Amino acid sequence: MKRALLEALQTARAEKRPTALVTDLSDGRQALMIAGIHHGDLALSDDLRAAVEEAIQADRSGPLAADENLFVHVHNPPLRLIVVGAVHISQALVPMAQLAGYEVLVVDPRKAWANAERFPDVTLVDGWPDEALRSLDPDHRSAVVVLTHDPKLDDPALGVALASTAFYIGALGSKKTHGKRLDRLREAGMGESVLARIHGPIGLPIGAKSPSEISIAILAQMTQALHGAPPLVRAVPPDPGAVAAQ
Repeated sequence: MKRALLEALQTARAEKRPTALVTDLSDGRQALMIAGIHHGDLALSDDLRAAVEEAIQADRSGPLAADENLFVHVHNPPLRLIVVGAVHISQALVPMAQLAGYEVLVVDPRKAWANAERFPDVTLVDGWPDEALRSLDPDHRSAVVVLTHDPKLDDPALGVALASTAFYIGALGSKKTHGKRLDRLREAGMGESVLARIHGPIGLPIGAKSPSEISIAILAQMTQALHGAPPLVRAVPPDPGAVAAQ
């Protein structure tokens, strides 16, 4: 790799910018794609650039399907989980997400809840959720989980999250609570296509009850969204009457 490309790659990684190094295996020429901008001596057509961007979005390194002579090595920033609300569920969810490879940040202005005793080895942000989220700038490698159950904190946070490219946005609450939340956000001017991005009630429907079980359901749903997996279809038990009639 040429020195200029190496330095550009190192800078992009330090700044946590989505980057891909494309190498022509036939002659060694290389191109570096940083936030859609092309660097290097390997020319890429619009179709190839689109294929590289798709690889970045999918976090997938390997030969490009559009041209198997080209190998793309994706350098994405780490996955981030921004948790709004230093609550009991957060205490269970944070270590689980860290084990899954997420950089976790907990946002809560209530210092009695958001402190190092309850959340050791976790980045704590004590600003108001909307201001904190604007500064954290969630991207396509970010998940935002809103857990305070307080509209004064949750609604502004959701407003900022929905304006971002976060791959997952989830909010705690029953169906009734979530319905009221959607009504408030509609009154604030948000359309249905935007509101449909909120996973609420949060988590996969696995019958979770305890904070740990709810955290498992949340992390599973985040994983499903990250990899674009289809929603799970719950099996319907056979009708005993129909079976007897056969």
